[in-house]
Amino acid sequence: MIYWDHAASTPPFDEVIQTMAEVMKKHYGNPSSIHKMGEDAAKLIKRAREVCAASLGVKPAEIILTSGATEGNNMAIKGTALQYGSRGNHIITTQIEHPSVYDSCRDLERQGFEVTFLPVDGDGRIDPELLASAVRKDTILVSVMHVNNETGAVQPLSEIGHAVKQRNPLTVFHIDGVQGFGKLPIRLEEWKADLYTLSAHKIRGPKGTGVLYKREGITLHPLLSGGKQESGLRAGTENIPGFVAMSKAMRMAAEQTEQFMAEVGMLRDELLAWIRKKPCIELNSSEGGAPHIVNVSFPGMKAEVLLHSLEEHGVLVSTKSACSSKTAEPSRVLQAMGRSEASASSAIRISMGMTNSHEDLKRLLTALEAVVNRLEPLRQEGMKSF
Repeated sequence: MIYWDHAASTPPFDEVIQTMAEVMKKHYGNPSSIHKMGEDAAKLIKRAREVCAASLGVKPAEIILTSGATEGNNMAIKGTALQYGSRGNHIITTQIEHPSVYDSCRDLERQGFEVTFLPVDGDGRIDPELLASAVRKDTILVSVMHVNNETGAVQPLSEIGHAVKQRNPLTVFHIDGVQGFGKLPIRLEEWKADLYTLSAHKIRGPKGTGVLYKREGITLHPLLSGGKQESGLRAGTENIPGFVAMSKAMRMAAEQTEQFMAEVGMLRDELLAWIRKKPCIELNSSEGGAPHIVNVSFPGMKAEVLLHSLEEHGVLVSTKSACSSKTAEPSRVLQAMGRSEASASSAIRISMGMTNSHEDLKRLLTALEAVVNRLEPLRQEGMKSF
């Protein structure tokens, strides 16, 4: 099987696996304990935080260690709303956000907050001027993703960040950076970011670990009650092996960003060139998208049929985001981009990494060709139902 689902999860670096195993075996003390094993564990957490901070170019005190992006996004959005609700109750996000952002905002709507879900253009990009015009005196939070997890669309974060702060300096700007870190340059200061979320298993690190960058001066209301870990923001005994391994993955991913952009970008360019020659395939990813994600539709066919047909050829891809792929609804993201129900229901995501080779790409294209040829008659018949 050839794995083309790196946007869902990535194969860990060998060094990450080794580090995690070593720490699990040798450092099982509780970092909150005051004996030597506890102190040694606390030192490991401290060092992991420093490495994570260096990878983002921020201060160690600005790093909150989490269980992943879902927790980080919930902490950023709900923590901001609960902390700054006295300033206002207005939140701005987009119609194409990951469910951990989109549904968090829906939760807050049910609690009385007003949420503006801004539209995007046909390439999946937000208009910074449109966003700026939506910022009000009572806008406490703006949350925008860096790279869309379904299409790879890249948002103009610098323009957005500056526009937000010019309209209301007190508005908190949160970025979901899960699909951006390690794939594209990260410039938190330039973007005027107050909060930034990432997940380790998207960058060849361990599942169940992540980072929330919280700019110095920003206060969040904790979502969990209990101990005082993570400066009182995240109660619970720290995942020492996971955090140490994550810090190694962050360092390695940051160091390989340029190489990733070049090598994976070449694979994407070749894939896009092949897709453009196939009139029956609709391309949903734009030229200026991230180097690792390509989204295509085959109107008239169900995405699940395409996925399993490719799997029969030894190729693994996905539909929508991994956390939503088992639902039958058409892609919310593609519909927000103006795609038809037929297109949104027949989309597959091909996402690649540095473990993929040109030989892998040849096998992918061969499989796609076979599936397209075999399913074309069925597609023509299926289109009659739309």
